[in-house]
Amino acid sequence: MSHLLTKSLTCLSAVYLLPIAALAFDDPESDIEHIRVRGDTSVKDGAFISASQGWVSGDTLVERPMLRAGEILEFIPGMMVTQHSGSGKANQYFLRGFNLDHGTDFTVSVDGMPVNMRSHGHGQGYSDLNFIIPELVDSLSYFKGTYYANIGDFSSAGGAFFNLRDSLEQNQLFLGLGEYGFKRAVALNHFEAEESRVVTAFEYQTYDGPWTDVDEDVKKKNANIRFITPLFEGKLTITGMAYDNSWNGADQVPERAIQSGLIDRLGSIDTQVGGESSRYSLSANYTSDTWNASLYAIDTELSLFSNFTYFLDNPVRGDQFEQADDRKIYGGEVFTTLPLAITNGSSVTLGGQWRFDDIGNVGLYRTQDLTRFSTIREDAIESNSYALFAQSNIILSDALSLSLGGRYDFLDVDVTSNLNANSGNESDGLFTLKGGLKYSVSDNLTAFANIGQGFHSNDARGATISIDPVSGEVTEPASLLVKSLGYEAGVNYTDNKTYNLSAALWRLELDSELVYVGDAGFTEASRPSQRHGIEVSAYYWLNHHVTTDIEAAWTEARFSDRVEGEGRHIDGTVPGVISAGVTYYQQSNQLGFSYTLRGRYLSSRTVESFDKVTPPSTFLVNAQVAYRQPTWDVTIEILNALNSDDHDIDYFYASRLPGEPEEGIEDLHYHPVEPRNLRLTLSVKY
Repeated sequence: MSHLLTKSLTCLSAVYLLPIAALAFDDPESDIEHIRVRGDTSVKDGAFISASQGWVSGDTLVERPMLRAGEILEFIPGMMVTQHSGSGKANQYFLRGFNLDHGTDFTVSVDGMPVNMRSHGHGQGYSDLNFIIPELVDSLSYFKGTYYANIGDFSSAGGAFFNLRDSLEQNQLFLGLGEYGFKRAVALNHFEAEESRVVTAFEYQTYDGPWTDVDEDVKKKNANIRFITPLFEGKLTITGMAYDNSWNGADQVPERAIQSGLIDRLGSIDTQVGGESSRYSLSANYTSDTWNASLYAIDTELSLFSNFTYFLDNPVRGDQFEQADDRKIYGGEVFTTLPLAITNGSSVTLGGQWRFDDIGNVGLYRTQDLTRFSTIREDAIESNSYALFAQSNIILSDALSLSLGGRYDFLDVDVTSNLNANSGNESDGLFTLKGGLKYSVSDNLTAFANIGQGFHSNDARGATISIDPVSGEVTEPASLLVKSLGYEAGVNYTDNKTYNLSAALWRLELDSELVYVGDAGFTEASRPSQRHGIEVSAYYWLNHHVTTDIEAAWTEARFSDRVEGEGRHIDGTVPGVISAGVTYYQQSNQLGFSYTLRGRYLSSRTVESFDKVTPPSTFLVNAQVAYRQPTWDVTIEILNALNSDDHDIDYFYASRLPGEPEEGIEDLHYHPVEPRNLRLTLSVKY
């Protein structure tokens, strides 16, 4: 239950060094790739090792209409981002047949710092992106699949890497105003000091939301300060980030409550839920021609109140509960790329990674009116992980290259629980291997074939548990590390000028699904699963004025085994997603008026294992009108332009409203999409 066209339409020649996150392991003399950049994403013309990788410029990321900051991930073809609660909470992510909940099998990093939280109070892999200021993002590198040796935990479905800006063309101020109490201000500034620079970004946002009986009262504050200076023969970047947010939530509601008139579509059952969250970090990154290294320290807290079943477990005081998480994270990475004497141009990248989560408290409490009245469980956790990886790029011919990689991961956890029987220490390690072939059929067509092992970690509490803290019954612990195996074949076809087409057929097998037991506060082992599907993306630039794109994905997700009394469909998956858009620029230099129209379709979700309950599909249209001048611009966003009353997300489970049977009623519970929402933003450069 825990569950956003490049700036120029003219053909630009972009020269950039693909970061490690972009996963292009080339030798030092040839790893500067000349990529033709036009449209929504940079053309994937063979610079990557699979057909499922891409790179998006930061200027592009802020040009689509977005309701929430987390929707920036929708630039990844096939990915959809929704919400089932208040605006301050991490989003729900959907990709490759996964309901990724808040991040289980999709890894995210920002400037080298991990976002996914191990053994988190609201679910394994929790990834809150609200601390990202989109205007400060320099680029987004993304990948899908298990084929990249420098990527470890939480990455079976894929991942995204945000790189922040090291410089600004001009200082810039953004002022936004919209319906439902939306106000937002962002200030970007840079200062020069001899060879060094300081880049700062500040954001403040408020939002009340459209809900009938809940005022979200969002108060989001963000601050980023970056210091960039030459060091030896490279560059050192030191970044400080601070984020604080508070909000009231509007959780999903039972369909029967709306149909009976108990509440309206935008109403709530429990109006006293919400949360507070904070994140503070300090990081350092060093890059040179031969070495890359990073260190980080992060301090995060979350207090989250929810109520999904209302009066099912406690008919008198209700089922409201609080999830708390208070932790510090330390870690780093170092890697270097060396030439391989096998063939001319071949190379190998060698690296190591370390992360330590010092979790002072991860707790689950029964509450009433936001006040604790009993403790379900409290734990302190120390989680240490180490990894070594190697990735080679072997040039077999002018057209053919071979990618071989491997990594070793070791995870050690120590749990101190308020119930002594659930305390303990567990550790596990595993090797994973990856391989891929890339063949340049022609100057326009590149083919890829990949295979790779991956994994996800389980909640440390689930690995040491022996007694269910709610029922008191004996419980079997879960494996700490769970393997996955992925396969993929894909192609990219582009003329580097007017069109770019990519397609991939893929399959993924998991030894065990992640299942978070919300009322007991741990992740338990589940059944093995398999997923396969197809993804297609197409970008076409008609001329200097009109650009179009469409991205579509279809997935079949099933449990691999058969269990009596249970079906094979995997709860929470979305079989089909489509995203499409068109932009018209009045002038070829993008000044003057521009008009954007985007549509997003999510098929009916799978909400129970027999797939007998069929929620409605979701179709949303967003529109944008902008007027740009060299030193200022005005943008109008129309979110949910057709005023759809579709569902943002659906679940099927039992809950109990006042006067209903003690055993409750199984019903569809959903969070509605927000109604039509108009926002105006003025930007000034100075």
